[in-house]
Amino acid sequence: MNLNGSVFISILMALFVVRALRNFLDLPARAPHLSRLLGYVWVPGVVLFVFSQIIGWKTDQLDELYLLFLMSTIALVLVRVQQYRPARTLLLALAPYLLYSFIELVSTFISLRLLKEYDDAFENSKGFAFIWLFTFVLIARNQKKHLDKERLERETEEEAKRKIEAYNQELEHLVTERTASLTLQTEELREALKELKVTQDQLIQSEKMASLGELTAGIAHEIQNPLNFVTNFSDVSTELLTELEEEQQRPDRDPGLEAELLRDLRQNLTKITHHGQRAASIVRGMLEHSRASTGERQPTQLNLLADEYLRLAYHGLRAKDKSFNATLTTDFDPELPPIEAVGQDLGRVLLNLFTNAFYAVQKRRQQQPEGYVPTVSVRTRALPGGGVEVRVRDNGTGIPEAVRQKIFQPFFTTKPTGEGTGLGLSLSYDIITKGHNGTLTLETEEGKGTEFIIVLPA
Repeated sequence: MNLNGSVFISILMALFVVRALRNFLDLPARAPHLSRLLGYVWVPGVVLFVFSQIIGWKTDQLDELYLLFLMSTIALVLVRVQQYRPARTLLLALAPYLLYSFIELVSTFISLRLLKEYDDAFENSKGFAFIWLFTFVLIARNQKKHLDKERLERETEEEAKRKIEAYNQELEHLVTERTASLTLQTEELREALKELKVTQDQLIQSEKMASLGELTAGIAHEIQNPLNFVTNFSDVSTELLTELEEEQQRPDRDPGLEAELLRDLRQNLTKITHHGQRAASIVRGMLEHSRASTGERQPTQLNLLADEYLRLAYHGLRAKDKSFNATLTTDFDPELPPIEAVGQDLGRVLLNLFTNAFYAVQKRRQQQPEGYVPTVSVRTRALPGGGVEVRVRDNGTGIPEAVRQKIFQPFFTTKPTGEGTGLGLSLSYDIITKGHNGTLTLETEEGKGTEFIIVLPA
């Protein structure tokens, strides 16, 4: 090979080695200034070639000198980036070969005879230096792979951390927004609850007034009887007084007749008092029903309460439907003790149950007019544990299985639209269970009747 070709190959090899070194050590990022300088590694080769032409150097000496320059330059670069572990390993790999090249080049300039005498030693040293270089290059390559793997893992972890941090920030943002939304919803629910309580109070008042309206006709009919008695006995008493005055004015007075007239008059006044008290009792019951409940428990005669509201509910329905008739059956326990209860509230419960019972038998009569006798019964008894039980039974339409579980729910009603609010049984259930710690249950058979059972503790 001629001189020009040898120098050209050396320069190409230098450029290849520099490029490989740049990639291996990632010089553009790690040492950009050195990376740019290595781009001019071909310049010294050209300079040496020109200089050798002037002074007459041999090609072999020129190649060895340029190779020594290249390895020295690489060594200096490795020293500058020795904090990178593969660079230190490459520096260690290059040291024997660099030393060998330097000794061989110096020996060439000093004495060619010396180089020939120790040719075998130089060849062995060159082989050892090359093996050493190749081995440590492989070691550096493995180190680089390991470091790249660690770097990738670290970058992956950092990326995962960044994603987690971003996700946490997003979660915090979402939590903040959700908290603000929940706070707003809480305020809205609080306001809605206030409005709901107001509406509930209004509905309860409406339900109470509705039941009071149902009582009105019954009260008018029920109070008419004692008032008729009062009027009749008052008229009779007036006649008796007239007869008594006439008898007293006669010259021949009859003491026996006077005594009989006075006895009849006393009996009439007693009956007037009795029926007047009956009318007053009905009015008092109406006032107690319409009055807001104080929640104060007082001794209550349950038999009297049940009997009074049963008749008022019946006459209230008859005032709406003159053709309606029903058999009323009562079985009151004479030994039933007074119970501590809120009379107004229990009256509302009984009125609601009686009204529902009459409604059920009326509907069945409309469906089965022939041979059907509407019957509503109420029974009371003292329980062994000291409590009392009230049973209100009707032989009406009964309650379908599908709606039995909903019967005590607010606003649920089996009546057509406009005939019921769905609050009666719900309020009755709350009054018995929450207000008096009792139970309100039902037994029913569709098409045959329903029985509501109230149990109140002692």
